[in-house]
Amino acid sequence: MSSTAKHKRTPAPSPTRLRIATATAVAATLTGGLLAASAGSAGAADSVHHQQPDFNGDGYGDLAVSAGSATVAGYKEAGQIVALYGSASGITSAKRSTISQNTAGVPGSAEAYDHFGWSSAYGDFNHDGYDDLAVAASYEKVGTDVDGGTVALLWGSPSGLSGGTTIPDPAVSGHDRWGQAMAAGDFNGDGKDDLAIGSSAATLYVYKGSTTKSASLGGHYTVKANIISGSGAGPLSLFAGDVNGDRRTDLVANGYETTSADGWNTNYYLPGSASGLTTSGAKKLKRGVITGIGDVNGDGFGDIVTGQDWDPNLKDADGNVYTVPESVTGGQIHVTYGSASGPAAVTNITQNSGNVPGSSERGDAFGSELALGDINGDSFADVVVSAPGEKLGSAVHTGAVTVLYGSANGLNTTSGTQFFAQSTAGVPGSDEKNDLFGGEVKLTDANKDGKADLVVGAPGENDYNGALTYLPSNGTKITTTGARSLSASSVAVSTAGYPQFGANAAN
Repeated sequence: MSSTAKHKRTPAPSPTRLRIATATAVAATLTGGLLAASAGSAGAADSVHHQQPDFNGDGYGDLAVSAGSATVAGYKEAGQIVALYGSASGITSAKRSTISQNTAGVPGSAEAYDHFGWSSAYGDFNHDGYDDLAVAASYEKVGTDVDGGTVALLWGSPSGLSGGTTIPDPAVSGHDRWGQAMAAGDFNGDGKDDLAIGSSAATLYVYKGSTTKSASLGGHYTVKANIISGSGAGPLSLFAGDVNGDRRTDLVANGYETTSADGWNTNYYLPGSASGLTTSGAKKLKRGVITGIGDVNGDGFGDIVTGQDWDPNLKDADGNVYTVPESVTGGQIHVTYGSASGPAAVTNITQNSGNVPGSSERGDAFGSELALGDINGDSFADVVVSAPGEKLGSAVHTGAVTVLYGSANGLNTTSGTQFFAQSTAGVPGSDEKNDLFGGEVKLTDANKDGKADLVVGAPGENDYNGALTYLPSNGTKITTTGARSLSASSVAVSTAGYPQFGANAAN
């Protein structure tokens, strides 16, 4: 099916992607030029899928970061993705691969407004010991289908990502934006990574493990989430992890609910099973767009952490005002604890909770992005929460991130919390208007010391060129010792237009 023609998506000052809509206004899924991103996920007992990718098999945690609006060979917003390979020094701009559809071996070719790289997911899809990367160009024109979308598997190897294989859309006429959301995990517990691919339809296509470089795809099946289909709809984001501890990966699908006349954005839990993802035992979860899954209380079950960054009474681009269900001023996160029966008790955290740094203020967008990982090696998952709309001094929308540490009682909001902005001593850069520091956050053990390091995206840095900040763990907490900044140009991303390097990272 053909959708409307592509439109230029240029940045605006607002840090918050308007991620609510009525059933008749579902196209309002983004503002400020930033597409919905995926947060890192880590299940408590996944048999295969792991918290961080290792594309070259050297044991260092890697990272794949988008520049989805980058200009390539003169084509505006064609898009790139940058694989940053870990090292003894952590993440640097020197050890990386910058990939577009014009890169040798990658299917397709760069075209204006394809947005290659906005959506991506990692996993060892051919079961060779190297993680691979599924990358979408979800606005790609396929034949006569405008915005039909394509997905390419980029293959891991000892030298990193190299070459690629197309996963063709099996239902080109049935939807648009193939690959707009993706997530990987061992959904059937067979020891092999599977890949779930979404589009503008509510139906997800799940490709089983053992896909090969020769374009022999593993068999696939479908599962339908209880969300709206149509232009601007379908699964807006997908997140994987083992919530019920059965060593099969479960999935959280985000989209617009079908059970409300207003079609508010919410999340649905789809459990894994011996036959793969299933709607048997599916549950509606708390609202919000960005989710991470990890064991924050160490009980062996993955906990679902969801960010709901909306303020009450939001106004969309057309001037319509919405009273957002469950919302609080400044944003919040929901921690839904896992159990043998799946999602269970829920705790909510804001910047006014306990000794969480800062205070809840309209426009902070606390919970806009999340990352889960073990920073201090105590086997409890820690959580990084971004507030890219945070105002510091006179700098509006400059952004900040908060680190909350896991414990036997869940996330600790009374002690040990950390707060980082570009004005924090030792953090590169300075607080500037519209930097959106925290527009993406990831935790990965980039220096192979067994502790997760923090990478923070600031997609608004330098007039939306974008940048990353690397903040390593010292074994106990995140530190600024050894901190560094990676600019768009330092990783060979063109600064023509608004590349927004650092807006998204692979989940």
